[in-house]
Amino acid sequence: MNDQRTITLLQINDTHGYLEPHPELFWHGDKAEYRTSGGYGRLLTIFNQVRNERNGAVIALDNGDTFHGTFHAVESQGEAFIEPVNLLGLDAWTAHWDFAYGVDRLRELAGKLNHPLLASNCYQTDTGELAYPAFTVIERGGVRVGVIGIAATIIDKTMPEHFSMGLRFTVGNEELPGHVRTLREQERADLVVVLSHLGFPQDVKLASEVSGIDILLSGHTHNRMYEPLLVNGATIIQSGCHGSFIGRLDVELTGARVTGVRHQLIHVDDSIPSDAEMQRAVDKIVAPQRQMLSEVVGQTETALNRNTFLEATMDNLLLQAVAEVAGTRIAFSNGWRYGAPIPPGPVTVNDLWNIVPPNPPVSLAELTGREMWEMMEENLEHTLATDPYKQMGGYVKRCLGVNIYIKAENPSGSRIQQFFVNGEAIEADHAYTVAFVTSQGVPKKYGSSRRELPISAIDALRRYFSNHPKVNADLRGAVVAV
Repeated sequence: MNDQRTITLLQINDTHGYLEPHPELFWHGDKAEYRTSGGYGRLLTIFNQVRNERNGAVIALDNGDTFHGTFHAVESQGEAFIEPVNLLGLDAWTAHWDFAYGVDRLRELAGKLNHPLLASNCYQTDTGELAYPAFTVIERGGVRVGVIGIAATIIDKTMPEHFSMGLRFTVGNEELPGHVRTLREQERADLVVVLSHLGFPQDVKLASEVSGIDILLSGHTHNRMYEPLLVNGATIIQSGCHGSFIGRLDVELTGARVTGVRHQLIHVDDSIPSDAEMQRAVDKIVAPQRQMLSEVVGQTETALNRNTFLEATMDNLLLQAVAEVAGTRIAFSNGWRYGAPIPPGPVTVNDLWNIVPPNPPVSLAELTGREMWEMMEENLEHTLATDPYKQMGGYVKRCLGVNIYIKAENPSGSRIQQFFVNGEAIEADHAYTVAFVTSQGVPKKYGSSRRELPISAIDALRRYFSNHPKVNADLRGAVVAV
């Protein structure tokens, strides 16, 4: 068989519940610019344009983080997104934050979609069986495409316990060769695609270990890849976050051999009109709460974003609010990646939900200086591990009231050079009262006298803006690489 064919793959990853256009940060020289991006209506317009251009020889795939990250996603536990996600006409997806409402709820959501949830590395602990199919085969444009899904491996390791009740997650590298062989030998796949939510560093290692992958669509780490990476014959791409980008691959085949790949990272910008049917579906979801979510709660003099690795202005604001309501000077939160940036100016209720969509209670605990040091060393290993499979982040844990100086290149357990609390050298045996949000902020194994306060993170933010109508949350050197 020596025929030449072309199949087009479209990728979205880490859309995090952003139904409507929103600000997105772009670096330009030494400045950050904020451009309106994304929106489901625009996504569908691009999908349909490409489908028409390619006479239907298109496969659209979603790397997950689809049903969590905004008010409408959390308030409906994903239900509001069934119609718009189905309108996109996707062919398969995998998952991470989509487990946030519990294992049973995700199964309900997945059952309402027109495309399968794939997770070759997700097992039921009681039976050892796969919880979801490992792969699917799609025939389009005369090409048989095998798609293997890999869910986030950290779901049962660093996420809240309810995400993974009854489930066990592996990296997927040991299972993958067998699935590739099955697709090649039994399913007669011309093209093998891996749809992964491991993260870009993990996926590069995965591709180097497993031969036979043609395309690896990567998610989780929010990389904007303007050029693909070729590793061990696999073309790897990732396409930003928040639905602000679509990755396009035009894959040329001769028989079952890839002979050419063209890549485009498409910015979903203001030049793209919104699909009318999708816009009606989105408006139906957002209209009932638009007035409530549009309420201005205050002003920010600092551009709030999560686009910096060691410390971020958006989380500085969150921690300032958490510490003030808790009456502490020290606070911690997870280094989340999601959350559309907020340019200087008015801040709305909707922005607060984008900052911390789980809206957890503010919590307190007593941590010794030794525990804080150990907690931060563990977190630095989770974000900077030389073995990508040991990277379990997020970004570096967000901190208030501390100054930590690190050697990023050092081995695990030896990165912190100096640690100061409220301007003074940390005391190993001293007990410090710290505020935090979620077990990702302060894992349960650290500290004592853990207790939840009767106020949520969003109410803490609202109260903070009430007390400080114009806020500043500039970078202050909480964690510094030296």
